Amino acid sequence: MSNSEKSCPIPMPINEEQRLQSVRAYEILDTPPEVEFDALTRIAAHTFNTPMAVVALMDTDRLWFKSRIGLDVPQLDRQIAFCSHTIVHPEAVLVMPDLKQDPRFEEHVLVRNAPKLRFYAGAPIVDARGLVLGTMAVLDTQPRPFSVEQQLALQDLATLVMTALDSRKRALQLAHMAMTDHLTGLSNRVQFDRALEAEMAHAMRNGEPFTVLCMDLDGFKEVNDGFGHAAGDEVLCEVSRRLAQQVRVGDVLARFGGDEFGIVMRHGAKDSAQVLAKRIVRAVSAPITLSTGDEIGVGISVGMAAYSDEVESVRKLLAQADQALYQAKKQNEKRWKMFVGIR
Repeated sequence: MSNSEKSCPIPMPINEEQRLQSVRAYEILDTPPEVEFDALTRIAAHTFNTPMAVVALMDTDRLWFKSRIGLDVPQLDRQIAFCSHTIVHPEAVLVMPDLKQDPRFEEHVLVRNAPKLRFYAGAPIVDARGLVLGTMAVLDTQPRPFSVEQQLALQDLATLVMTALDSRKRALQLAHMAMTDHLTGLSNRVQFDRALEAEMAHAMRNGEPFTVLCMDLDGFKEVNDGFGHAAGDEVLCEVSRRLAQQVRVGDVLARFGGDEFGIVMRHGAKDSAQVLAKRIVRAVSAPITLSTGDEIGVGISVGMAAYSDEVESVRKLLAQADQALYQAKKQNEKRWKMFVGIR
C-alpha cells in the first residue's frame, strides 16, 4: 500500500492543538513495542476473531501503531487512516460493516488495493480531559456485523489502553523525578554518575575524548549569611539557568547538592572544555538581581579532567577533576576575599 495516496478529505477535531499536546506529553511516539499494549492487541484480535488489530496514536500527519497484528507497516498517512474519522467522536465507536458499501470509502486506496479491507471498527482512546489520543481498532478483509455488545467490549479495551498509557506516563515521571534536582530542575548526582559511566565505557571502546568538569560557587556562603537561604536558592536557580545556556546539547549538567555542579562534556577534549570553562566563569560572575531588588555577585571555580588511555576508571577521572577544583578554589578564595574586602 502507498502511504502517499490520498482518500477523501478527513475531518479534524476542533481541539486538535490540545489533542496533539496531550499525545506528545505521553512520550510514546516511536517507542519500541511494550508487552501491555501487545497483550491488548492480541486480546482484541482474539475476542472479535479479526485478522487485524491495532493500538494506534494519531500524530500531526500520521497514524502511528504502538502495537499491531496483521499489518506490515509501522504507520499510515493520516489522510488514508480510517482512525482519522474515529478521533473526531470521542464518545462513540466507529463501525463500518462493509467498506465497499459505504460511499465515503468504496474507492478508498486500502479498500481497492492490498490489504483490500472490508470491515473496520475503532474505539477512541480518550484521556481524562476528553482528548482523543488515538484508537483501539480491529479490521478484516471480509464484511461483518458488529453488535452493540461488541462495541462496548471494544470501548472497554480502549479504556484499558488509556489506563496503560497513564501508568506508563506516571512511571516516566517518577523516573524523571528520581534523576532531577528538585530546586533547579537540573540532573542530579545519580543521573550525572550514570552519564559519566556510560561516557567512560564509550570512550574506552572507541577512544573518543570527553571531559568532566566539577564546579563550586565562590562567595555563596556570604549570600546565605547576608541575605538568607531564600536568596541562596534564587542564586542557585539563576546560576543553573546560566550554566544550562553554556553547555551543548548532549552534555549532561548536574547539581550535586549545595553549591556544587558538574558537567559531562561528551565528545569534548580538554581544550574545548577550557573554552567552556571560561564562558561559564564569565556567565556566572555577572551580577544577579534578587526578587528583593538587591544585586549580588558570586564566582565559580572549575576543575576538569579529560579522559585519556591512562585513566582506568571513573573514580580516577573524578579524583583528577576534584583535585583540579581544589586548586582552583584555593586561588579563587584569595581573590574573592580581596574582592569582598574592597567592597
